[in-house]
Amino acid sequence: MEWDYFLNQVVANRAALVNGTAITFAVSLIAIMAGTVLGMVIGIAVTYGGKPLKWPARLHIDIIRGTPVLVLVLATFYVSSAVGLNLTAFQAGALALTLFCSSHVGEILRGALQSLSRGQIEAGRAIGLTFGSIFRYILFPQALRYALPTWITAAVEMVKASTLLSVIGVAELLLTTQQIISNNFLNMQFYLLAGVIYFLINFAIEQVGRFIGRRLDQATRKTV
Repeated sequence: MEWDYFLNQVVANRAALVNGTAITFAVSLIAIMAGTVLGMVIGIAVTYGGKPLKWPARLHIDIIRGTPVLVLVLATFYVSSAVGLNLTAFQAGALALTLFCSSHVGEILRGALQSLSRGQIEAGRAIGLTFGSIFRYILFPQALRYALPTWITAAVEMVKASTLLSVIGVAELLLTTQQIISNNFLNMQFYLLAGVIYFLINFAIEQVGRFIGRRLDQATRKTV
């Protein structure tokens, strides 16, 4: 039977599937973590920085968000080689997705910070707090709660965008699946399997985001 043959093929190609899934997970995790840190710096610079910080950060957001991910991946891979960086396909892909993620996180955090009342800054200064303390203890926790749902969406998009790394030869899950299909022609079955794996990765990200959200809510209630 065809499904028996499919199961045999899954077993035969299990090492390739595990490796492709691991690469997808690794490049997505790198992009999400590094992109989040860089995006926070960019979002803070756009919101509170002076012109020497604000305008380059704003330019980064506008250019990267306005560039298709596929173009960004290809540009990062080929430009890095042209300037002598000699990045591997995996490193170039991770860098491209990190830049893409940072532009979205920067804009998300900017929107969250600007939605907060500036009266909170004035109140903090009135009781002798520095801006650093005001940001750390008052502004950032609130902004994080507002930004978290959109951040989860951006993180999920990084997993989806990782499929584009196949164009530069990164053997992530999609390319691995296509290579397996080229040998056994079980298109529907293996694409369905890949879809299930992508769903599980994204579901895990959503659960982590919800866990962080619950912890933030608990911390907020304790401080009230």
